[in-house]
Amino acid sequence: MSKTIFEEMGGTYVRQGDYNLPCLSLPAEKENKPIGVWGQRHLRYLKQHRKVLYTNLLTNGRLNSYLADIDEQAEDMFLRLVKQMAEREGVTEQLKAENALEWVQRMNNIRACVREIVEREIIFA
Repeated sequence: MSKTIFEEMGGTYVRQGDYNLPCLSLPAEKENKPIGVWGQRHLRYLKQHRKVLYTNLLTNGRLNSYLADIDEQAEDMFLRLVKQMAEREGVTEQLKAENALEWVQRMNNIRACVREIVEREIIFA
């Protein structure tokens, strides 16, 4: 019996019941960077809405580095926008010292607005 293309490339099969299944494994990634909250949110988005892109990244061995890059971009954007919006709206350390409750309320509002911006621009894009 002639060899299949998979066998010619060095692949092997395992017999399970009546079927010969190929022994497949994913390529190892070169770097194993940590993935934060933003990367996990983007991963969930890819799995649910961009299945082809997710499968391509996974099978090429680039998923982890891609998610780490997305996480880094989103975190940088989040911190930069929070700082800019806090300066623009006058949320300062002086306000924090004088009226902590108002400072917390305004900062939570700013962070919620920025979270939506980052999600729309990077995570769900």
